[in-house]
Amino acid sequence: MCGIVGLFLKEEAFKPHLGALLTDMLVTMTDRGPDSAGIAIYGDEAAGRSKLTIQSPNASSDFPDLEAALDPQVSGGVKMRTKDTHAVLDLRSDQIGAAREALRNIRPNVRMMSHGDTLEIYKEVGLPVSVAERFDLRAMSGSHGIGHTRMATESAVTTMGAHPFNTGPDQCLVHNGSLSNHNSLRRKLRRNGVHIETENDTEVGAAYLTWKMQQGASLGEALQSSLQDLDGFFTFVVGTKDGFGVVRDPIACKPAVMAETEQFVAFGSEYRALVGLPGIENARVWEPEPATVYFWSHDRGPTAKAA
Repeated sequence: MCGIVGLFLKEEAFKPHLGALLTDMLVTMTDRGPDSAGIAIYGDEAAGRSKLTIQSPNASSDFPDLEAALDPQVSGGVKMRTKDTHAVLDLRSDQIGAAREALRNIRPNVRMMSHGDTLEIYKEVGLPVSVAERFDLRAMSGSHGIGHTRMATESAVTTMGAHPFNTGPDQCLVHNGSLSNHNSLRRKLRRNGVHIETENDTEVGAAYLTWKMQQGASLGEALQSSLQDLDGFFTFVVGTKDGFGVVRDPIACKPAVMAETEQFVAFGSEYRALVGLPGIENARVWEPEPATVYFWSHDRGPTAKAA
């Protein structure tokens, strides 16, 4: 049992409030998952620049001189913002690979949380309220975001085992449920050159979607394929640079509710996660259908496709 939330903003005026709204939604889901928590925020984009979010269990020793250490090894330089055990590296978009390689050499204990033009992921072991306070998530702004609070059923309770999982540029996944074929699928994906960091079943789901899109599938097509290729019970919420998608397995035993107004689209494992949103009393509220892919994009608007 885990708790998932998601919020997609349609109006610019709400962007400064994204972190506060999403945090309140996630804290409401605390009793669904007290082990660890995380939030993915999609913020502003700068032309030609990307972000690499990293984590260290020894941030006090790994971070102070890291910017200076990376600067000569990454063309165009690096700008670094530190938040507790995490840091966001701002660098030229074509230097993500160089930065990753440099980090492996000079800070082997540092872990990659996310990469992309707009995405930042913050996650740690602990209750949602504690994680939110550590990273000052309420102060963050953005166009959309997703969050997760975990009750572990697969893999250890660690920072790397927490959700969201990022396996492709500006792409991340949160999951409620359990995948029964994740071990065989992990081996298949690794044979096909897909990097998977943990033994968590959710990371396999995220990596599967990335792999399908690397083969030319759209996110909608990848989510559609997941209904045939992934065994188990699952509700997925996927974040992308443009928006977010939702899919439930054909049995759909994991709870889910959605709400939409002229200002936002919201997802919660339970309706109580949504009750504090502005204008929720006027929202269209519904339970997403089994085996149906939903997606909202700032570029294309809403879509829904049944299996």
